[in-house]
Amino acid sequence: MAKVQTGLDALIAEAFRALGGRRVGLLTNPSAVDACLRSAYRVFADSPKVRLAALFSPEHGIAAVAADGATVASSTDPRSGVPIFSLYGETLRPTAEMLAEIDVLVCDIQDVGVRYYTYAWTLSHVLEAAGEHGVPVIVLDRPNPLDGITVQGPLLERAVASFVGRFPVTVRHGLTLGELATMVNATWNATPADLTVIEVRNWQRAQPWEALGRPWVPPSPAIAHLSTLQHYPGACLVEGTQLSEGRGTALPFELVGAPWIDGDALADRLNGDGWAEPMGARFRPHTFRPSASKWAGKLCGGVQVHIIDAARWRPIEVWLGVIVTIYAMYPKHFAWLPQPKQGPHHFDRLIGGRWVRQQIEAHVRAGRAVRELIASLAVEWNEDANAFAEQRRPFLRYS
Repeated sequence: MAKVQTGLDALIAEAFRALGGRRVGLLTNPSAVDACLRSAYRVFADSPKVRLAALFSPEHGIAAVAADGATVASSTDPRSGVPIFSLYGETLRPTAEMLAEIDVLVCDIQDVGVRYYTYAWTLSHVLEAAGEHGVPVIVLDRPNPLDGITVQGPLLERAVASFVGRFPVTVRHGLTLGELATMVNATWNATPADLTVIEVRNWQRAQPWEALGRPWVPPSPAIAHLSTLQHYPGACLVEGTQLSEGRGTALPFELVGAPWIDGDALADRLNGDGWAEPMGARFRPHTFRPSASKWAGKLCGGVQVHIIDAARWRPIEVWLGVIVTIYAMYPKHFAWLPQPKQGPHHFDRLIGGRWVRQQIEAHVRAGRAVRELIASLAVEWNEDANAFAEQRRPFLRYS
């Protein structure tokens, strides 16, 4: 089988012909590498065929080291001398001034295929601004690392739209960033940009990252490993609670806990209830002390979630079941992140609507079994997934 080539690899192979000698703005971070692990930034900055005029950075900054949610200031690149415009600081979208000295804006960054991840929404703002100011956009496409087939979870309701989900997309959308950008540009962008996608070569939609034969480069600080990414579609929901999701440990998004949890009792309850094993999961008690984020410096009891059957793995349902079980076991301690003065709970923004949190609260008050809640949610989510799978069909590029 021929090796998978990303859009960056294809651009290099074609001697940067698509750029046509124009002044280039590049939205990127270290996750964008070529087949030799050279970053897109170095490829562009070092090539005499590229007129690099500006860099643009998403959440976590151009070096992908800033903490989640931390604002990043614009700066100047010491190597090339070009400005680095932060799109996660004073503004989320390029301004007229940022676009004034470029002729084309190129995006090369590794998305993770999950709605909560902010890079796609940064690109959505880029497309809007580029359309307004007449700047063409080129996306150098990359595979969806989870695969390009699976669509899971509820659609986002526009009432809870935010930077962890701007448009009605399912939690797992099964699209590459180029496909999602094309869908966003055509469906929801009031000022569509002139968009070109340089496609991945030799990638089959069913291939997850492990099948590509390419090293995994962390796209952000907390997703250092593929195992983390496999949990992320469900584990990120813990961010909407006052539980630790393992940030500040070696296992972010694989752990959950708090100082008031008995890890052995929680693991016994989760394994004993029997609903998770058919979804490919088992639980092991784990004690940890986060060095950052929630409960930093505090000894936490909890569990590590283990994937025991990848073919049956349902991360959204499994992690939601963990949250509900902890709520039921510790109702006096469990809490959602405080609701802001304006807008919905952060959990609502993540899951895509208020009704799931409301159903969880009603379920716990009534003392019903976790499997009942998961089964009822799965029926509605399957309807959403089927609807979105049909809606995305015109934008699919790969067999």
